[in-house]
Parts: sequence; C-alpha cells; structure tokens
Amino acid sequence: MGCGGSRSIIAENVTIEEIKTKPYADQKPGTSGLRKKTKVFEGQENYLENFIQSIFDSLGDELKGKTLVLGGDGRYYNKEACSIILRMAAANGVKKMIVSAGYLMSTPCVSGLIRMKQAFGGIILTASHNPGGKDEDFGVKYNGANGGPAVSLVTDKIFELSKKIENYKITKEVPDFANDKVGSYKFGPMDIEVVDAVQGYADMMKKIFDFEKLKKFVSREDFTMVYDSMHGVAGPFAKKIFGEELGMDSKVCLNSEPKEDFGGGHPDPNLTYAHDLVETMGLGEKKSDTVPEFGAAADGDADRNMVLGKKFFVTPSDSLAIIVDKAQECIPYFKDGLKGCARSMPTSGAVDFVAKEKKIKLHEVPTGWKYFGNLMDANELSICGEESFGTGSDHIREKDGVWAVLAWLSILANANAEDGKELVGVESVVKAHWAKYGRNYYTRYDYEVGSAINMSLVVVVITELTSLFSLRGLSSSYIHSLNERYTHPVFSLQYTLLPRNNTPCCNMLCRAAPKRPETPCLTPCARRSQRRTTKLSTSTRSSS
Repeated sequence: MGCGGSRSIIAENVTIEEIKTKPYADQKPGTSGLRKKTKVFEGQENYLENFIQSIFDSLGDELKGKTLVLGGDGRYYNKEACSIILRMAAANGVKKMIVSAGYLMSTPCVSGLIRMKQAFGGIILTASHNPGGKDEDFGVKYNGANGGPAVSLVTDKIFELSKKIENYKITKEVPDFANDKVGSYKFGPMDIEVVDAVQGYADMMKKIFDFEKLKKFVSREDFTMVYDSMHGVAGPFAKKIFGEELGMDSKVCLNSEPKEDFGGGHPDPNLTYAHDLVETMGLGEKKSDTVPEFGAAADGDADRNMVLGKKFFVTPSDSLAIIVDKAQECIPYFKDGLKGCARSMPTSGAVDFVAKEKKIKLHEVPTGWKYFGNLMDANELSICGEESFGTGSDHIREKDGVWAVLAWLSILANANAEDGKELVGVESVVKAHWAKYGRNYYTRYDYEVGSAINMSLVVVVITELTSLFSLRGLSSSYIHSLNERYTHPVFSLQYTLLPRNNTPCCNMLCRAAPKRPETPCLTPCARRSQRRTTKLSTSTRSSS
C-alpha cells in the first residue's frame, strides 16, 4: 500500500480557527461507530465536526505528531466529510493523514493499512450494509492502532466529550489537491499521503493465499463464478483481484462501479437484498439454463460476504465452520495450524464441532468485531465469524469479505486438485462437511423485553418450539439462559455486556447444543444500569 510521486505543496501555512459549537446528546457510538441519517451529518450545524473533535479530544496529547488513516465506502457525503476531517486533523496536530485515491477504501483495507503503516489509528466513513444517499444513512467510526474498532473505553470517552463540547478546531484553508492520484502533499504542518489502496490490499492477499493455485483452478472450463459488489467499495478490489490477478473475465464482477447511493439498492449481502446475485445463481423466481458454479456478494464497505453455489446457499455459520476445518490444508497463511477459532454468541454452533474434532481452542464472544480483535491481539485467535455474514482472520482486525471469498476459492481449488476429474462444487463441499460433522439448524429471533411478563411469554414460545423439535425426531433440544457476564479468557477479568442502545432484548437461537465453554467478553463492567440482556436459545442437530 505504498505511495509514489513527488511531494507537492497544497498550502505552506494554514490558519487554525476555533469555532464555537453546541453539543448534541445523541452522539453515542454503537458497535460500529456513529450511524445516522445523512441529513443529520450534513444538515445539522457542526454535527460531523462535533463528533470528529470528540474523537480527537478523546485521544489527547498522544495524537499530536501521529499518523491516521482516512477512507470511506464512497457513499453520498463521503468526499465532503473527508475534506472536513483533513482540515480538522491539521488543526489538531496530526502529522500525517493517509488517504486513498478518491477517498475510497474498504473497511478491511483501512484496518490493514493502519497495521502496515503502524498508524496511530484510522477514521472510516461508512454505514456498512445500510443504504446510502442524501435521504439514507451515513456513519463514522474510529479504529485504533491494532486496526480494529475502538474499544468501549474509547467510545464511551468520545460520547462523554461530545455531550460537553464547546468548540472545535479547523483550518481556514481547504485541501484542494488531485486526490485521484498517488502522491504526497504538504498541507501546512501536516502531510497528506495518497496511496494505491487497491494494489496494497491485493498484495496483502497474495501473502495469505496461493494465487498461482487459484489462477489455475479458476481457469478450468467447467468453473464459472460471479462476484456482486452491490455498487459498494468492493468493486475496484474485486476487479483487481479476480480480473487482473486471477485472470478472470470482466463479466465475473457484477455491479462493480461504486455509487453514492449504491445504485438505489440496499448493499446487504443476503438472500433478500442481493437479488441480482440470487437470480443469477438460480435461487430466485426466474430460472436460467446457465447458472455459475460459484457466487458471492459484498456489502457497502466490503467487510461482509455471502457465498453461494449453483442453486445452493451457504449459511454464514456453515461457511465459518468449513473455512476453519479446511484452513490449514488449503490456505498457506495457516500452514502451521490455527491459534484458535471463535464465533459470536448468536452464531450457530457448527464451528464448535470442528474445533472439538481438531482440538482447536474455541471462543464465544458477544456481537461486535472488537471482541474478536482483542483475542487476536492476545495471540488466541486465527479465524472467526458471525451469523450476520461476517468472516475474517488475524491478518487484520476487521471482518473481510474478499478474504472470505478467496478462502472459499482455495477450498474449491484443493477439492479439485486432481486434473481430469469432475468438478467438486460448493454444494458437494458443504454436504461432505455435514456428513462428517452433522448439520446444524439455526434461526434467530430478537425480542424487545420490557417486562417480566413479556420475558415469560418468550420462555413459553421457546419451550413450545423445543417440544416441536423433539416431536420431529431431532436430537436433544435445550433452553439456555445466559446472563451477559463473562470471564476474559486471557486476563481472567470479569466483564458485562449491556444490550445495544441499553435496550433489553432476547435472542432465541435454534442450533446444535454441545456443552459450551466459558464465554469471553471484553467490555468493561459499567455501573450504569441494572438492565441486562438474557439470551435464550433452543438448538437442534441432525447427523446428516
């Protein structure tokens, strides 16, 4: 992810202004930053500036003289917001800002760039899989020096500062430069480095996967695939990797031009919203005589993935389990084995059986990728995933949609290593996995629990479903109640997870039911409220 070209001067000196402002009471970051309607960021006076200044203030004097990475998924207001952030960074003592051409950078790429450049952190402009546009969503999140989402101690501090902010710092001058080209620029006391993020990400993937082996496999006459970027930031990365690096036809990449409104679609890679891919793969209402052997989709910021075979859907939970099972033999990066694997609590227990069979350390964490990142930093985790179409590994500290697709292509390449044999497709790989480990049936329901009466009703529903599974002849079902208090697996510290937005809720899950290990959580206990989230689950498992 290097930089080339000469250093140009945008402004030799800049004027720093302190602008008075009034705080907003709703700038509390969630698990993936602050997300609001675009009109809130764009239209409410100083709304973006307040939040960015709160981020900078939360970092204190340590920020001065440091390097930050800045990028976004290209949604509406991305360019304008980046310009404002560059001005504020220069005014707050940041030494260097690393951006990409057009300010386009996937979330996995930002994470990797922070780590490679040893930056102090990064700011990502994305609302992930939410729609984009003037009337849709926008988001800002801060990632720390490990490349992962800021931990709760940092986001809590940002929120507290945002509630009492009185002014923000910004340069009077605007950084007017050709940000579509790689190069270095001077903006007053701050340097701006424009990098080729796409090439840098491709180089990182080539250190993880055997691209020569992949190139040979995808060149088979009986193998075809499509990759739907859903008009998100994944498009340029997909064209680079699948087209240029692996030599596939440009028709492989669907909806690959990033658009501010994602082409009017909802960039969420699932069976509901990735309708173009679903139809192409023979799972929609329209039937086609020519269905590709492999299909995948990404969300707006390219950290999520959906994997499909010919007329066959792979659940995210099964995908995680299969990647963990095959990683050591199929992916060079894992040739020495896995340090551990992990899933979020709402995710099916399919990977549990793989971990048990292969004697791989297993962790179960609350929803939020930062919990995986802490385990990776402690050298406890190699591969992880969640049921909301997120999969990744310790090469970065974010989930990574393109990485997951390359992992699947590596699995297929290994399954088809012998020349002259009939193609082993996605469905065959999944069914072979089920034959070995059993099949997990899983569903999730979210309940807003406002009273003991409502909670009792939820318990009744789950109990009835448990009886239904038993009548269907499925293996033993159970009801699991888990208070959100965990023990950190490395430091033996206790933590409590409060519900998202401090709203009590209940998740019901139908999944396999092994005896589960102690569950790690990395959110420090907080004396805010006695509310708690109770997770209730029922599970079933079939041996075929």
